[in-house]
Amino acid sequence: MPRSFGVICGAFLASISFLSALFAQTASGLVERFENTTAFWEQFDVAKKIVALHDKSVLPQLEPWLRCEDMRRRGNAAFVFAGLGDDRGFQAIKAILEDRSLKRAVFEIDSAGHPSPGRQIRADRYYAAHLFGDLKDVRAVPILVPLLKDEEVKEIVPWSLGEIGDKSAIPPLVEALSENSLAMRAAALRSLEKLERNTPD
Repeated sequence: MPRSFGVICGAFLASISFLSALFAQTASGLVERFENTTAFWEQFDVAKKIVALHDKSVLPQLEPWLRCEDMRRRGNAAFVFAGLGDDRGFQAIKAILEDRSLKRAVFEIDSAGHPSPGRQIRADRYYAAHLFGDLKDVRAVPILVPLLKDEEVKEIVPWSLGEIGDKSAIPPLVEALSENSLAMRAAALRSLEKLERNTPD
């Protein structure tokens, strides 16, 4: 009897574990994970899974995140909106990229160990430029191209342009090959190679 009871308990626990794993992959489960994940890079992985479900019913629950003071987590929510075809997401990412105001959550630290709004602004704008590359929306190209000369974000811009894959980015990327920064020239070259591979003859 005790052995049979143990087998039954084991099977019951296994069923609970299976159902929990199944729920975690549903829209509701993923939204719950999104809301409870504090590291923005881990939250972005969840955001991609939400987009992959193509379920717009999640958007009302995620709408408050478009006003989150943590700009990177706001950007993750915006990625979901944009990925599901809601233009509020694209506009929110664009707004983060353009925003240099001090009204935001600050996590970046300066060399003296103090919170640094300036570094946070740079990090948030850099992340928004990266999100445009993840989104692969051609509408971002004319927004990103001028930023090839923006000291705060320019080193990520070639990558994003390469991910978007629009050939209109080729001339400005060629121009970026004359930059003094070796990292910038290398980033531009990698993106040009990707664009040329993916552009039909």
